[in-house]
Amino acid sequence: MNKEPITLEGHERLKEEIHRLKTKERPRIIKAIAEARAHGDLKENAEYHAAREEQGLLEARIAELENTLALAQVIDHKALSNGHIAFGATVTLLDLQTSQQKKYQIVGKFESDIKAGKIPIASPIARALIGRKVGEEVSIQVPKGLQEFEVLKIEYL
Repeated sequence: MNKEPITLEGHERLKEEIHRLKTKERPRIIKAIAEARAHGDLKENAEYHAAREEQGLLEARIAELENTLALAQVIDHKALSNGHIAFGATVTLLDLQTSQQKKYQIVGKFESDIKAGKIPIASPIARALIGRKVGEEVSIQVPKGLQEFEVLKIEYL
């Protein structure tokens, strides 16, 4: 299987979530199952069945996160800062059609969050930005048409 890039911060967040699920959520669900089991007949015990379903979802989430960590290749993006846009860079762009500024961080697919401005490295915007410098203009074909940007700032936070 191919390794997927991830920032150090994204890797730490995944590890923290796994730890939280295993040390807080799992014991809570086990306790809920034990309490529901104590109520008697399990065939018609809705609390028991709900807790078992929640346990199944939790275990699936833990497995998914552990698989993600196994496929992740941590890249220290702070070491990449050379004046060009690369993985992990936080880029401030000026939309040349609307004169609005937009800020994106280029991250791996496991940590992308469009609403938070974290775009995956495989996205059309990120691919067009890689290797660019401050002051360069970039034309990017996106689903809603051609967008033109100017790179205002590159940061490695």
